Amino acid sequence: MSDALSAADDSKHIEELYKYVERLNEATDKSQNLKDYQGIIDMANSSIKAKQLAAQFIPRFFKFFPSLSGSAIDTHLDLIEAEELGVRVQAIRGLPLFCKDTPEHIAKIVDILGQLLVSEEFVERDAVHKALMSLLTQDVKASLTGLFKHIGCVDEPSSDETVREKVLSFIRDKVFPIKAELLKPQDEMERHITDLIKKSLEDVTGAEFRMFMDFLKSLSIFGEKAPPERMKELIGIIEGQADLDAQFNVADADHIDRLISCVYMALPFVVRGASSSKFLNYLNKHIIPVFDKLPEERKLDLLKALAEISPYTTPQDSRQILPNVVQLLKKYMPRKKTGEEMNFTYVECLLYTFHHLAHKVPNATNSLCGYKIVTGQPSDRLGEDFSELNKDFTERLSNVEELTRATMKKLTQGMAEHNKAMAAAKSDEAKDSIKTQKQNTTTGLRTCNNILAMTKPLHSKTPSFIGDKSINLSWKEATKPSVPATTTATGGKRPVTAANGSGNVASKKGRGAGGLPNQLVNRALEGLSHGGRSGTRGRGRGWGGRGRGRGFR
Repeated sequence: MSDALSAADDSKHIEELYKYVERLNEATDKSQNLKDYQGIIDMANSSIKAKQLAAQFIPRFFKFFPSLSGSAIDTHLDLIEAEELGVRVQAIRGLPLFCKDTPEHIAKIVDILGQLLVSEEFVERDAVHKALMSLLTQDVKASLTGLFKHIGCVDEPSSDETVREKVLSFIRDKVFPIKAELLKPQDEMERHITDLIKKSLEDVTGAEFRMFMDFLKSLSIFGEKAPPERMKELIGIIEGQADLDAQFNVADADHIDRLISCVYMALPFVVRGASSSKFLNYLNKHIIPVFDKLPEERKLDLLKALAEISPYTTPQDSRQILPNVVQLLKKYMPRKKTGEEMNFTYVECLLYTFHHLAHKVPNATNSLCGYKIVTGQPSDRLGEDFSELNKDFTERLSNVEELTRATMKKLTQGMAEHNKAMAAAKSDEAKDSIKTQKQNTTTGLRTCNNILAMTKPLHSKTPSFIGDKSINLSWKEATKPSVPATTTATGGKRPVTAANGSGNVASKKGRGAGGLPNQLVNRALEGLSHGGRSGTRGRGRGWGGRGRGRGFR
């Protein structure tokens, strides 16, 4: 009996609702039918079918009744929170209609839809995506502004972390791929989204920062034909993220990670003519002097970054940095009598950096290495005796060459052994392991060849420093300049690999020297990379935590 009464009530509600709709459709001046629209709003509190119909009609006639706008939106929001999935989906689909003729509501509706992205129901989430895309098409500027409010910044942090993550995913997956269609007029809208991103970058993870920078690089306003001030703007964004104005603490591994990652991100813009002075001065003042105290896994990253940026330094920056680079180079080029071990990749990086800096200010090496380069400037310091410095430097160069040639011999022998092992290998696993060993050996030989090519001209009292692209860094054949790519799992420690120069490679099966018999070869391969770099960390600890405002912890 109760089911029959319920069905009768449903039928009555639906019949009444359609009468309201019919009168509104027929009315010439719909604003006079206030009671009919109020009736539709009231029906949203009745049966399920009536709720679904109300979710369609409340937005349809919304623009004609500004005096009922508050009541209408509040009722519609109740429908969005209904228990019945069908009602919620219909209500979500109706949200963009509130803005069709009343665009002043876009910010509020986008805010609501942003919160609804957390829905676990696919059909509901799909409705939210379509509703947001509809609003973005209608008014991209207002819609983007509303979405980015959920991402937040230091002054206005996001109130819900889950919503923030969902909005970021939506922007990355749905908005960025169709930027050419959405961002019109192009220059105005690209500038608008750039400003929104810059504000959000005050409080982001490393992965989020990289995502936003990749997007900014793809915009036409920062394209190949962009003026120098645009490159300066991007470098400024990266410098801000690197926190170059902060007091440096060598124990702050998070800041070191962020700094090195930002140097890599800055490289493409430096290549295009942007200044690297602020980064270089910070590295020279704070990082290089405490190189020995850096985390082992970050030392090679720093030296690679320094090597890759060195061709683009100014003469002024080169003169300031060169003394610290020479000191570091001497440290890793052992004197013959000491019996010190040598990290070949460190030496390759430092020799490359030395050449490119010295090429711009050759006479600076007179007082650093005892050379006799004449430029006619007081900085030549030709009246001073630096012969002991030259003797020490050339002795180190000779020792490096001796160690390098010996290592090349071992590496070549090892390659022959790898080829024999490959021919005898039965399983795919064994072949893969040998292939990795061959790749590492090949990289080791490239490193050794580079070292010999760079030490040879340095024996002259008036050397010609390499300032062109004749030397191809050993790791560059496998990878082009980019942000470090390896990601560390949340809360996990960064793995020790052949790419970061930590530990004894020989102890790792299938990596580095593998089964090569001589410790000299093991050391030669220590730190050699066949394509990897340590990476910007995912969310979690360190640069995985959000924002400079939160200490990146």
